[in-house]
Amino acid sequence: MEQKQFKLYGYRWVVLSAVMFINLTIQILWISYAPITSQAASYYGVSELYVGFFAMSFMAAFIPLSIPVSWMLDSIGFKPVVGIGAVLMGVFGILRGLAGANYTLAIFSTIGLAIAQPFLLNAWTIVAAKWFAIEERATAVGLITVANLIGTAIGMVVTPILLSANFSIAQTQLLFGIIAAVSSTLFLLLAREKPAPPPCPPGQDARALIMDGLKHALTVGPFLLFLVVIFIGLGIFNGLTTWIQGIISPRGFTSEDAGIVGAVFLISGILGAGIVPIFSDRQHKRRRYLLIGVIGAIPGMIGLTFAGSFWLLLLSAFVMGFFLVSVSPIGMQYSAEITYPTPEGYK
Repeated sequence: MEQKQFKLYGYRWVVLSAVMFINLTIQILWISYAPITSQAASYYGVSELYVGFFAMSFMAAFIPLSIPVSWMLDSIGFKPVVGIGAVLMGVFGILRGLAGANYTLAIFSTIGLAIAQPFLLNAWTIVAAKWFAIEERATAVGLITVANLIGTAIGMVVTPILLSANFSIAQTQLLFGIIAAVSSTLFLLLAREKPAPPPCPPGQDARALIMDGLKHALTVGPFLLFLVVIFIGLGIFNGLTTWIQGIISPRGFTSEDAGIVGAVFLISGILGAGIVPIFSDRQHKRRRYLLIGVIGAIPGMIGLTFAGSFWLLLLSAFVMGFFLVSVSPIGMQYSAEITYPTPEGYK
């Protein structure tokens, strides 16, 4: 009798949780200066533009590092490569907290954190492919997306609270660094490369050689279109979370209003990333939900740009966050499927 050659392990949720935790903490470290820009400028004795470099360094590092990190993920393996990023995050997270009011050391530590980020973000679809059945993968990527959004929300909301509780900026960053070190340690202890039998029928987990797979991906028209969509979407998301106050303040809204709008945007994004991929997995429909996400985000974007009423602004933030963020996990899994057998790390 022919034996079943694939199996789903309950331990996949442990691995996914470890990946979610490190992704959550890297987002805290990325965004934690955005809500306290003026205080940080005074603390370090620099202009607000220099404080903006803390967040912008992550964006600057991600693009050039993504391809070599993806090559490492495919060639060396998921756990050791993500482990490098986790260790970098823990070390430089604590170092930034120990920098005190020294801007040079703080920004140097931030560059180290920015280098760590691609090691964590580029592994999402690899984790899903190695541990989850194909009908669960968009959901798995969606849960990591939720963790990222929760980390962003914690960084934006908790940082000002800690400062108002008489924590210094250095003490706040040290606390975040300790959390990062804990998450890194848990990942190293709990993560596994892959289960012995794959979680899917033979063939669904196979991938092409690195350069051949990349060349193939770049010939797939829908994948190139998705790259354009996700590039624009990520730019909008990063721009809103970093500069929301500057976007709405010319219409008479306060910094407190900006904080509420940003929180609504992130909370609705968490809902979108957690709910919509489940329907996509159940129906195994990707393009339909990608189109819904893109079209659904447009009214929200218009509202955020022109709304003069605070309640209309909140509604716009909710609609845009819900639909815009849902595109990311579904799109990642969609790109993995349409470019098969390109290695997962390139999507």
